[in-house]
Amino acid sequence: MKKIFALLLSAALFFGMFSGCSGKEESKNTLVYGSGDYDSINPIMNEHCEIKHLLFDSLVKLDKNGEPVASLAESWSYDETAMTYTFKLRSDVKWHDGEVFTAEDVKFTIEAIMNPENGSENYPNYAEVGEIQVISDTEIAFVLTEPNFAFLDYMTMSILPQHKLQGEDMWESDYFKNPIGTGPYKLESWDVGQAITLTKNADYFAGAAKIDTVIFKIVTDDSAKALQLKNGELDLAQVTPKDAQVFENSADVTVYDMKTADYRGILYNFWNEYWQKNADLIPAISYCIDRQAIVDAVLLGEGFVAYSPIQLNEYNYDGVEKYTFDLSKAEAAFRAAGCEKDAEGYWCRGGERIRFTINATPGDQVRIDMAQIAAQQLTEAGLDVKANVPAEGIDWGGQECCIIGWGSPYDADDHTYKVFGTDAGANYSGYSNAEVDKWLKLARQTNNPTERAENYKQFQIAMAAAPAYTYFAYIDAMFIADNNIKGIDANTVLGHHGVGIFWNVTQWTID
Repeated sequence: MKKIFALLLSAALFFGMFSGCSGKEESKNTLVYGSGDYDSINPIMNEHCEIKHLLFDSLVKLDKNGEPVASLAESWSYDETAMTYTFKLRSDVKWHDGEVFTAEDVKFTIEAIMNPENGSENYPNYAEVGEIQVISDTEIAFVLTEPNFAFLDYMTMSILPQHKLQGEDMWESDYFKNPIGTGPYKLESWDVGQAITLTKNADYFAGAAKIDTVIFKIVTDDSAKALQLKNGELDLAQVTPKDAQVFENSADVTVYDMKTADYRGILYNFWNEYWQKNADLIPAISYCIDRQAIVDAVLLGEGFVAYSPIQLNEYNYDGVEKYTFDLSKAEAAFRAAGCEKDAEGYWCRGGERIRFTINATPGDQVRIDMAQIAAQQLTEAGLDVKANVPAEGIDWGGQECCIIGWGSPYDADDHTYKVFGTDAGANYSGYSNAEVDKWLKLARQTNNPTERAENYKQFQIAMAAAPAYTYFAYIDAMFIADNNIKGIDANTVLGHHGVGIFWNVTQWTID
């Protein structure tokens, strides 16, 4: 009965929003967000989800400047000699079901990530954890076997309830269809493929949110999001730069052009036999990409040319090989690799044309446009390349390559160690480079800025010499919001996939 009531409530909210003045009054304190789809809500396995910021908390959170501040942990300390981080936890936190949050929940969550049987892409972030000591219900210590000075950033991981997940499958548990957290919002109802309705947690330890209800309306197609924003069916959504132009002169919405550490480029699948034979051609291929043309045509200038995964970080090395568009350098590199052009002007090796397909994620118009333009540029440069949008989605192990999206918004270790390290959790390309492994490990083991800068410089040089990706661009996150929504912070730098706009959602209001 409760579930039926929740569904009826959601329907009533939607009806009220879109049916005139009296309806607006009824739904005044409800926000409808245009969301991607979810088959589960599992923040320790899937870091891309925006909804986790509303349902869950972490020991530490990052403020608008990317600096760690207290959340579930009141304070923390680091003993460099013992290589131990100790966190003192709040004593006034409860799970949405009323159970008390304790240090055992923290231990359970991090151990679940570290367990190789669970297959979390985040396990490399905790590779140095040798022991987790529960000192009391409100104090916990992490004893490291080696230094990891990015560790505090990784304490932004959502914490899960041990009492709900003990002995459960960390992928298949029913919990992930009906999760509880400690966050500012609770799951009210989930109409699969349609909407996820959240209501505010009136007992939230940091103070109740000002907006009563947030509905994650499932809209998987970028064009559909723009249309539903225009029709008033959505109050907030991320859109493509092209779609954002439609709203530039609208008096009813605000266009938020938000900076991110989110980049796009070609991921080459080194598990695929083609790249096992032809990885040495990637530098030549990279010279064939006119990145500025992609920024201009696809992003409409809402972004900039990329050449490194940590380009926005203080440890970026500007002197690295950038593979700036240069067909003469491409030709020299192809010929040095033993390639020749056939009668139709295509580059060939061993009598076979250099031929591959670039996949793009269905529904992601930016990636689709990038794949198509890159394929066209490469074809014009003498390569037999096609763009493809597989209806079934990306086949990470079987494809030749795809348009990838990653980002390293805070510490330079984030989304480098686990993305480019050999056999690391988020290394979806099968890339392996002993020099890259060496410099990434050294970089996370020192907090000396000069030493870290040198280590990351050498990492970038090593990877540029044997590229994992062909980088295209860093992209801005374009959000459209109803003017009645107040409190969105447009100045914070968002992360991978533009995730993070909800970081201060408890302070938002609807006029």
